[in-house]
Amino acid sequence: MMSVYNRDIVIVGLQPWYTKIGSNCKSLAAEFSKHNRVLYVNAPIDRRTAFNRHAGEEIDHHKAVISGKAPSLVQISDNMWNLYPTSVIESINWLPFTSLFSAFNRVNNQRFARNIRKAIQQLDFKNVILFNDNDIFRSFYLKELLQPSVYIYYSRDNILAVDYWRRHGQTLEPKHIAKADIGVANSLYLTERLKKYNPESYYIGQGCNLELFNPMHVKATPADIAHLKGPVIGYVGALTSLRLDIPLLVNLASEQRDWNFVLVGHEDEDFKKSALHGLPNVHFTGGKPMAELPAYVHAFDVCINPQVVNDLTIGNYPLKVDEYLAMGKPVVATRTPTMKMFEEQVYLAEDLTSYLVQLKTALESNPAAHAANRRAFALTHTWENSAAALYEAIQTYEARL
Repeated sequence: MMSVYNRDIVIVGLQPWYTKIGSNCKSLAAEFSKHNRVLYVNAPIDRRTAFNRHAGEEIDHHKAVISGKAPSLVQISDNMWNLYPTSVIESINWLPFTSLFSAFNRVNNQRFARNIRKAIQQLDFKNVILFNDNDIFRSFYLKELLQPSVYIYYSRDNILAVDYWRRHGQTLEPKHIAKADIGVANSLYLTERLKKYNPESYYIGQGCNLELFNPMHVKATPADIAHLKGPVIGYVGALTSLRLDIPLLVNLASEQRDWNFVLVGHEDEDFKKSALHGLPNVHFTGGKPMAELPAYVHAFDVCINPQVVNDLTIGNYPLKVDEYLAMGKPVVATRTPTMKMFEEQVYLAEDLTSYLVQLKTALESNPAAHAANRRAFALTHTWENSAAALYEAIQTYEARL
């Protein structure tokens, strides 16, 4: 297993450290810090957010940092620090022309780079590895401005499927990928996309924090679904029409009235207004704390991931599938390029007919017979292995210098 030891790594990206939910970037940062010094840089606040009085507690703290009432550089652990940038950047995404946007974006990048450079000097970081988690715009010029020894662009989502990023990103992201020393991605689909613009692109896999998802630790079925009789088909995660196929779910529940469909998660407006709420065998639990999710998964006879296939989802790595498998559960999921690596462990489907066939097959199988294999497979997807693949890419690049 390849390793990078005793290096100084600076991380920029889309999610600040104070984000409540977990993220790939935060998990990789923690893994990096086992053997390296790490500076995790929060996203800078833009002018619009700075004037927003209801932006939230964490943004209020960031504003306090900007006004000098709290430190901008905070030590998180022995080898890791968190930087709150003190510069406010301009809100410029509304600009109609990418050439004009780029001119103002360079100024934003210069302000951002000054803050990072100051922290690098304070920490006495040398020969910096700069790791960019999918931040197309705010970090577009950081390679030139900070002159790292290695600049890495990490893709974990096709964010150009979102209007905000697509407006200027369809022009700028390919350029950003091309000038990176290394491109890395967490799915094979996204890796191939990176390779279109940068041949030095690598698949580094996906790590998962699966400590919570252990069937041996579940003591009881959640009270709100304990009364259900007959097969229970379940989904855990955000219920959003951007990622999930509502018509498919409606048709599945309508076709199989003797099956119970349990959907655990917060609903978007499309889900709230959907015909699913009129079906007696569909049960919404609402959002649940992360610590309670394994008990729901444990209660399901079959777990599903009914993705709608679009530009946003087609390259996604399905973290929830690993969580299902770690609980030893049979899983039926939509077939995508990324799901090919799961096809020996997961029943894959493309439409209503194949979903019905695969769900029936999964229900008729002996779930206990393959539970151990499913769990063992999921547990190979570690952050240690993902970081090791990245380290190998870095060492390959540096060996050629």
